Amino acid sequence: MTAPLDWYFDVISPFAYLQWRRLRRDHAGVALNPKPVLFAAILNHVGQLGPAEIPQKRRHTYRIVLWQARQAGIPLVFPPAHPFNPLPALRLILAAPDRMAAIDAVFAHIWEHGKPADGIDALVDVARELGVDDPATAIARDEVKRELLANGEEALRLGVFGVPTLKVRDELFWGNDATELALAYANDAATLDAEMRRVDAIPEAIQRIRK
Repeated sequence: MTAPLDWYFDVISPFAYLQWRRLRRDHAGVALNPKPVLFAAILNHVGQLGPAEIPQKRRHTYRIVLWQARQAGIPLVFPPAHPFNPLPALRLILAAPDRMAAIDAVFAHIWEHGKPADGIDALVDVARELGVDDPATAIARDEVKRELLANGEEALRLGVFGVPTLKVRDELFWGNDATELALAYANDAATLDAEMRRVDAIPEAIQRIRK
């Protein structure tokens, strides 16, 4: 495994936080090319509700997140409200001089310390830590907005339907629970064996009528 793996993520996702922490802690030799995207735009494109928009799934998802964090030994504290507007945090990551440090700092702010991030005023301390003296101006730069938009358009072209997603060669691996499969495939393409390839083409016996 030599080439960096493209990693599509949104800071709104606690699963993205968990995967980031696991990769950084347990797989330091894995090089990443982080690509912040707006999860809401992906959901709109594929016509899905987010897990936090379905009451029963919301409760289940939050419990699973906390369980996975505890099992992995990763600190996790939910922010005051969720979901929230992640745009300021995503743009701050793109505006910061050190992108990896910015992802670390923003994730720690939101998911380790449980602080709000839905406005640039809530991120002033993080911005200062990252050497961004005027964060409101920095996140409003055209090149920052263009890069976030380009990342999202690229993700949609590839078929990304959720976050976090790792792109390994020509395959996409969605979710924190797909981390080991993605890394195994990165080391050995035969991990996606004949049976895995066969089920890709299983026909649908019935389709649900969508109203």
